[in-house]
Amino acid sequence: MAVEKLYQVMGAAHRFVRKHPAVKRMLRPAAHLVMPSIIPFRSRYISRDEYQSWMVRYETITQADDAAIRADIARFPRQPLLSVVMAPHQAPEAALRATIASLQAQIYENWELCLTDGSGGTHAASRRPGAASADPRMRVIACPTQGGISAVSNGALRQAQGEWVTFLEPGDLLPPDALYELAAEILDHPEARVIYTDEDRIDAQGNRNTPYFKPDFDPDLLLGQNLLSHLTAYRRDLLLSIGGFREGFEGVQDHDLALRATAACGPTAVRHIARVLYHQHQPADRQPVSQSTMRHHAALTGQAVTEHLAARGIEVTLLPTAGSHHRIVFPVPEPAPLVSVLIPTRNRANLLRVCLEGLLNRTDYPALEVLVADNGSTEPDALALLRATESDPRVRVLDMPGPFNFARITNQAAAEARGEILLLLNNDIEVIDSIWLREMVSHALRPAIGAVGCRLLYPNGRLQHGGTVLGIGGVGGHLLVGARREDPGPFGTLGLLRSAGAVTAACLALRRDVWQQVGGMDEANLAVAFNDVDLCLKIRKLGLRIVCTPFAELYHHESASRGQDRFGEKAERFRRETDFMITHWRDDLLNDPYYNPNYTLENPDCTLASPPRRERRYRKPG
Repeated sequence: MAVEKLYQVMGAAHRFVRKHPAVKRMLRPAAHLVMPSIIPFRSRYISRDEYQSWMVRYETITQADDAAIRADIARFPRQPLLSVVMAPHQAPEAALRATIASLQAQIYENWELCLTDGSGGTHAASRRPGAASADPRMRVIACPTQGGISAVSNGALRQAQGEWVTFLEPGDLLPPDALYELAAEILDHPEARVIYTDEDRIDAQGNRNTPYFKPDFDPDLLLGQNLLSHLTAYRRDLLLSIGGFREGFEGVQDHDLALRATAACGPTAVRHIARVLYHQHQPADRQPVSQSTMRHHAALTGQAVTEHLAARGIEVTLLPTAGSHHRIVFPVPEPAPLVSVLIPTRNRANLLRVCLEGLLNRTDYPALEVLVADNGSTEPDALALLRATESDPRVRVLDMPGPFNFARITNQAAAEARGEILLLLNNDIEVIDSIWLREMVSHALRPAIGAVGCRLLYPNGRLQHGGTVLGIGGVGGHLLVGARREDPGPFGTLGLLRSAGAVTAACLALRRDVWQQVGGMDEANLAVAFNDVDLCLKIRKLGLRIVCTPFAELYHHESASRGQDRFGEKAERFRRETDFMITHWRDDLLNDPYYNPNYTLENPDCTLASPPRRERRYRKPG
C-alpha cells in the first residue's frame, strides 16, 4: 500500500510538472537529486489499456492523414516497386483473406504480392481469394518442386520484380501507411539496403498488444535475438547476392537472413523506422511451441550466430542463458593484455577493502595493475589499508590531494597507467563473479567497440545500472533502474549484450588508444557529474559503439563514499554540470539511438511517450 501511495504521489507530481513548463524547466537540473535506491521499481510493461489509448491518440490514420500521405506520394520523384512475398502454407482462408485485405488497403499502391507455397503454384492459385483474383498486383510464383519455407521464399525472390522485397505471414496485418513509410524511407535514404520497423501483436478479437519498440540498428543485440523480425524490407539485389534464405535453418531462417544481410551491407546501410508497422496475428487456438522445438531452434540460432562471426574471422563460444538465448563469449588473446584499474578513493576503508579484495583475490584475470588514486585520505584505518595494499606488487597508491574532482583524478591516474586496457572503477564496487573482468576485456578489445559497461546491482539485488539512456532527466538516467535481478526487461533486453547511449564510469573498460583519442575526461567542466556520459558521447563521435554486458555483474554501493549531491555547493555544482551537458550535447541527448522515441524521457521505465518523440513524414493540410 505504501508503494502504491508513493506512485500516486509521484504520478500527480509528474502531471503537474507537465502542465507547467516553467516549473519543469526550473526542476529539470534537480532531476537526478532523487536517490533511485529508495524508489522501488514497478515492472509495469505497457498494459493493453494503456497501449490501446495511446494508439487511438497517436497511431490512428484519419482522413486528413490519408489525404496528406497521398499528397506526399504525389510529390515522390519515383515510386519504387515493393515485392511482398507470402507463402500461404496451410493457413485458414479467413487469415489469408485478412492479410491480403490489409495489403490492398495500403495507401501506397505500387506493390506486388508474390504468393507461393512450394506446391508448383497450383495450391496457392486455388486459394487466392476471389476479390484478389482480379488484382493485377497479385502473382502466383510456381515452385517446381516441393520445399520448405526457405526454398519456397527463394523461388519467390528469384521471380519477384520489385527493387525491394518484404515478407508477410498469413494472418498478420499491415496498417494502411506501412508501405508508404517504407517507400519514403527508401527515397530519403538511397544508401539504405535494409529497413526495419517496430511491431506488435494482434489477437483474434483485433486487439493490439505487446509492442516491440526497437532501438536503431544494434549488431550486438542482433546476435542475441532477431531484432529486425517484422516488418523488414531488403534490397532484392542484396538478398540475391547472399543467396537468399539458407535451407536447413527453417524456423530461424529470418534471423539467419538478417545476420548475413546486415553483415554484407554494413551497419550504416541499415535503417530503422520507429513506427509500429506490423501486427503479428495471435490465433486463439495457437498451440505452445514444444520444448524440443525450442531447443532445436536455439541450436540453429547458435549455429547461425557462430557462422556469422566466423565469416568475419571471430571465433566465439556460445553458452546457454535463460530461455532460448545465448551468451556469446568473445575471445581474449593469450597472453592476456594488461588491464590498468583506476580507483579514486578517499577514506572509507570499509568500502575500498571490499573492492580490492574482490579485485585482487576473486577476479579470474591474470594481467592486472591497480592504481589507487588517494584524494587526501586522513582516517587511520584508510591510511593503514593503503600502506598494506602496496605490499601487493600489482598495486600502486598515487597521492592526489586537493578538492574532489573525479575527472581530474581519473585523468592523472590514466597518465600513470601502463595497460593496454583502462578500467575505471569506483571504490564502492563489490565483485560477485570471477569472470566479470575477462568478459569486459573481451568486448573492449573489439575494434568496433569504444567502451564497455556492465550490470551493476544495489546491495539489495535490484538493478542499479544496465546501460544509460540519454535524455532521461535532461542528461541521462539508468535504464529500468530498480528492476528485480531476474527481470528480463522488455523482450529480454536486460539479459542480452547490447549497445547503449552511454554507460557509467563506476565500472567502465576501454582501450588506452580510445581514451587518448578523446582526451580523457573533461575535468574543467565536469568535475563530478556526467563526465562518463560526456566521455561516451565523445567516443561515439569517433564512430565507435558503447556496449553494456549483463554477463559482467557486480554490486555497487552507489555514492556511499561521497553521499548525494542534494544540498548547498554540491547542488550548485551539479546544476552547472547539468547545464553544460545540455548546452554542449543538446541534440545528442534528445536522440539516443538505442532508446526508442515512442518511450518517454520522463522516466527510465520504458513507458509510453505522450506524444511520441518523432515527427511524421507528412504535413496535414492547414
